[in-house]
Amino acid sequence: MIESMKQVLFLCSGNYYRSRFAEHLFNWLATKSDLPWRADSRGLDLWGNIRPISRHALQGLRLRGVPINGEHRHPVRLALADLAASDLVIAVKEAEHRAMMKEQFPLWANLIEYWHVDDLDCARPEEALPILDREVRALVERLLEAEGE
Repeated sequence: MIESMKQVLFLCSGNYYRSRFAEHLFNWLATKSDLPWRADSRGLDLWGNIRPISRHALQGLRLRGVPINGEHRHPVRLALADLAASDLVIAVKEAEHRAMMKEQFPLWANLIEYWHVDDLDCARPEEALPILDREVRALVERLLEAEGE
């Protein structure tokens, strides 16, 4: 029997730093663990980043040995179709993203999972990325356990 791939969607404000880091880390860990899940990411408030992905995200991924696999797409704004196509949606900072979800996608605001990972205005990458790393690794473990049930 072939298992179908499930989708986790990571959300942050700009789809430039935290959600992109989580997406790449998750996909690397899922592949290594044979977890039939794939991650993507979107932003709730794009503000015109000139580069595809934050240098902080790239550096954090490099430090962990995570390849980017040549993907250099620009940030993408969240659409209703993205939510509908995902099996699990995670916004990386509840204090920041719950209000945005209520405003933009009110029917979805209470259906997604929220984490508590600060953006650059509140925490340096050396503080925030290890927290995000732990959250993503715990998610992979949680999904592996659920797959085994």
